[in-house]
Amino acid sequence: MLIVPLQPVPNQSVQCQLGGQACTLNIYQYAYGLFVDVLVGTTAIISGVIAENANRIVRSLYLGFVGDFVFQDTQGTDDPVYTGLGTRFQLVYLEAADLPAGEG
Repeated sequence: MLIVPLQPVPNQSVQCQLGGQACTLNIYQYAYGLFVDVLVGTTAIISGVIAENANRIVRSLYLGFVGDFVFQDTQGTDDPVYTGLGTRFQLVYLEAADLPAGEG
């Protein structure tokens, strides 16, 4: 597991190398929740996924992404909001080895 560093701002784009993949994560806040896009290179793997505490973001092996992401509330069980990103709400990259067999 790796922590992806985030800032407490309502809209951000993070580029990182994870699982041998050149990833871009777009994280954006709307009035009704925090959302995530995951891209590898210029290919969208998943778009507009609502961020929920402890709920995986990619979830599906057929999408071709190695690993997955999950938000963790370090102070409880709330869904993430941008004001707590990087402190209370941590974005965790789960490597393939961290996932159940056949799910990463």
